[in-house]
Amino acid sequence: MRALSLLVIVTVAATTPVCAQDDLSAILAREIIGPVLPMAEVQGYCEGRVVELPEVKDVAEWEAAAQRLREAVLNQIVFRGRAAAWRNAATRVEWLGSLDGGPGYRIKKLRFEALPGMWIPALLYEPEKLDGKVPAVLNVNGHTSLGKQYPPKQIRCINQAKRGMLALNVEWLGMGQLAGSGYSHARMNQLDLCGASGLAPFYLNMTRAVDVLLEHPNADPARLAVTGLSGGGWQTIVISALDTRVKFANPVAGYSSYRTRARHLKDLGDSEQTPCDLATLADYTHLTAMLAPRPALLTYNSKDDCCFESGYALQPLVDAARPFFQLYDRAAYLRTHVNDDPGTHNFEKDNRQALYRALGDFFFPPDAKFDWQEIPSDDEVKTADELAVELPANNEDFHSLALTLSRQSPEAVTLPRTEQDAIAWQRAGRQRLSEIVRAKTYTVSATEMQAATMPAVEASCWKLLMDGDWSVPAVELAPAATRQITIVVADGGRQSVAPQIAQWLDQEARVVAMDPFYFGESKLAEKDYLFALLVAAVGDRPVGIQASQVTATARWLASRYPDAPITVAAYGPRSSLFCLIAAALDQDAIDRVVLHDALGSLKEVVEKDLTVTQTPEYFCFGLLRELDIEQIAALVAPRPLQLVQPNDRARAELKGLAAWYRTLGREHDPLAE
Repeated sequence: MRALSLLVIVTVAATTPVCAQDDLSAILAREIIGPVLPMAEVQGYCEGRVVELPEVKDVAEWEAAAQRLREAVLNQIVFRGRAAAWRNAATRVEWLGSLDGGPGYRIKKLRFEALPGMWIPALLYEPEKLDGKVPAVLNVNGHTSLGKQYPPKQIRCINQAKRGMLALNVEWLGMGQLAGSGYSHARMNQLDLCGASGLAPFYLNMTRAVDVLLEHPNADPARLAVTGLSGGGWQTIVISALDTRVKFANPVAGYSSYRTRARHLKDLGDSEQTPCDLATLADYTHLTAMLAPRPALLTYNSKDDCCFESGYALQPLVDAARPFFQLYDRAAYLRTHVNDDPGTHNFEKDNRQALYRALGDFFFPPDAKFDWQEIPSDDEVKTADELAVELPANNEDFHSLALTLSRQSPEAVTLPRTEQDAIAWQRAGRQRLSEIVRAKTYTVSATEMQAATMPAVEASCWKLLMDGDWSVPAVELAPAATRQITIVVADGGRQSVAPQIAQWLDQEARVVAMDPFYFGESKLAEKDYLFALLVAAVGDRPVGIQASQVTATARWLASRYPDAPITVAAYGPRSSLFCLIAAALDQDAIDRVVLHDALGSLKEVVEKDLTVTQTPEYFCFGLLRELDIEQIAALVAPRPLQLVQPNDRARAELKGLAAWYRTLGREHDPLAE
């Protein structure tokens, strides 16, 4: 550990500042890496870390591999952490009356419990005449505010019922009757932060719906299909790949490979489509291959104005999955359909008729008089009010579930009695924190891009290349006399804190103002939070990358200026979090931390109902379950930590930190002004 020095911020009453504000702002605004490089680096980073399909020689080897993969995805991704408790709950179903559908079928209203307290509304389109076992189809919907009332979805359910099939029309989280803000997909990550997979409610919505269908006395378990558009296509591939009760899958414009998504930005999906760590186990190519030998119809649109255009999305999936269908001598079971009219994002008549044709081919005997032409049903489409299903008051959603979990996290840490016990606790805590945030030990290769001299200050612009993965821009500012080094990071980027940097220069600090991943000049020009999700999907954590870039910069500076103590100063709650983590992890290079506007607790993230679209690095899986701000801050002691203008929550939550310092032999209160 470097020699500690209890530095104090001193207000310098100089009549002339070391550096003129305009000159400083101009230097901080200089372009170092430009807007293109951050996007190119994150694309390459994610693309290169997506897991490859396994090579297998025969059916037995593939079936063993597919089963292992199903179990791994379910255990390690879908039902990860606290979500495991929801997995084995009984499927509770309540039937709530029926209404006349149209000629030959009725519509039964129901709701079922996806997980305790979260009820899902649904509609069963049931043929009036049922004799023996018949096919059953789970119809899921995508990102439409109309939800289960979406007319194209109603029409295909009606057509299925008129052909003698059971058709279940299920509402999706965030849509239709479940359109409240608490069901917003960007809030599933609140559950991730609390250590419960936010993907679980989505999956349970699907698997409980399958339960409902198969419990019907006339449902044929050998003829169960799933189909849906867009987010419904995503649901279709996920449930069909992971639940072999599904015997035919027709995802429509619903997904592409993660590698495809990294290059075609409109394919980057919401939180549920890019769950934490999935790409370390399975790509969507794997899920497509896992359909074999069951029949599948992959439907895409040639001019899709939303996502997943057929021209680039479809072929990589077919190329990946075809060899596995061929293992079973079932190449013909992997079908595709490309819609050209209208060719936009749709499940209109042409795509529906492709579904009917496939259902006829796979679920009805060859001699059956099955007509795949759509039966006109527009005049039987119901209104949202007609299809409404009563839901309980205070139905659980992502936010309410996360609030409950956040109040249980983490367990309070009893202050160790001795310095030795405190050091042992810190050692274990650093290891666990490092694992949770997936910390890296980057090696910095620095290139000086520009140099400038202002009156009394020398300036250098640096590109800090970290393990060949990330180029981090930094501006180094050195007054004539220096006695310390300050690394400055800000939520608004380095340009936003020119006045604060000027104050550090007046205190004879060599300042290195850096923009780590996602901030300032390193901010992605578009689809930023979606790439943050993809970074987590390939096995890393945005907050871990940010913290690791700070620690790497500190080590680089320590090697250049071994006698100068290093302070990390963060401006803003987001920067304060990853700078605090950086200091907690690196005892050697970082001597002191100063945090402005820091969170007092990660519980604030849930209580303030923040989403991954706003602050993606906050939603590190399981961080709040094990370590809150107080525990992370305790890992910094006995090095000085200063919280500047802490809010009331910070004062309440962090008041015990001074006792940690006393246990470690130093009188210091991080909350002292």
